[in-house]
Amino acid sequence: MSVLNDEEIKKQIEENKLVDNYINRDKQVTENGFDVTLLSVETFATKGAIDFSNNERVISDTRLLEPKKRKPEDKYGWWGLDPGAYKVKTNEIFNMPKNLIAFGQTRSTLLRNGAFINSGIVDAGFSGRLEFLLQVVNPEGILLKENCRFHQIVFARIKEVEKGYSGKYHKNHEQ
Repeated sequence: MSVLNDEEIKKQIEENKLVDNYINRDKQVTENGFDVTLLSVETFATKGAIDFSNNERVISDTRLLEPKKRKPEDKYGWWGLDPGAYKVKTNEIFNMPKNLIAFGQTRSTLLRNGAFINSGIVDAGFSGRLEFLLQVVNPEGILLKENCRFHQIVFARIKEVEKGYSGKYHKNHEQ
């Protein structure tokens, strides 16, 4: 397994649309990853359930939080988040080939402000927007602006898989 550098990531974006719907490729591609931007924030509204086979799986319902503009003429708004757990979604759409996986790391700016992201592996063959768990632990909360860069995705090359991801969230391009 080897991690892709900035030039390899740019090449994958140009040739294979590895990442689509980004805001500014040159700003978001880092030396060894890709900074994703914030599309939406949701609160958890119901309890979820997880079992071995997924036959009894229940995904928690969520409520979309609307960002608030500071001035009417502002182009983007802010989410004022109290301590707690939130589901966040990326603007970007990922199109993973069968020989790449990805994993995420919280950007240090988010950590320095008392919040972090928990995320799973992005499977080979997955296509769609990414969703993460945002934990705000700062007792004063945090302000996040629409489209802020909040999480870094690192890509790793693997031996090509026979069958790529085809689960419930495959091709989830919804906003």
